[in-house]
Amino acid sequence: MTIDITKVPIHLGPGGTASAVDDFDWSEERLAAYERATRADGADGRMVMMFHVVGAWTTWERHPLGAEVVVACTGVHRFTQELDDGEHVIELSAGQALVNAPGVWHTADSGDEGGWIMTITPGLDTEHRPR
Repeated sequence: MTIDITKVPIHLGPGGTASAVDDFDWSEERLAAYERATRADGADGRMVMMFHVVGAWTTWERHPLGAEVVVACTGVHRFTQELDDGEHVIELSAGQALVNAPGVWHTADSGDEGGWIMTITPGLDTEHRPR
């Protein structure tokens, strides 16, 4: 089976499981349904998704239950992590990756041309705040 990762996330679960997240969208209802369906996986569950991003994110986010991997597939992206000693900026271009440690607030700017990123994210209990 082929999965269009730009439209259908893949959930990675304990024991090496992987399954498509069918009928997914970014609505509050669908995100809540995803969390309910995968809550038993706890900190071991991950959502894999690919996004085309343009410009600045409008929010900060953090993932208290685990580390997030971000891979730049195309374009140039500037990620800002809020650390104890201040903001840390990391620039990624195609083929480069970063890790957002558990609980670290982060945001990004992808410029006017944007580009594709792939994320491997702990889906449960993700928090957002305005930028």
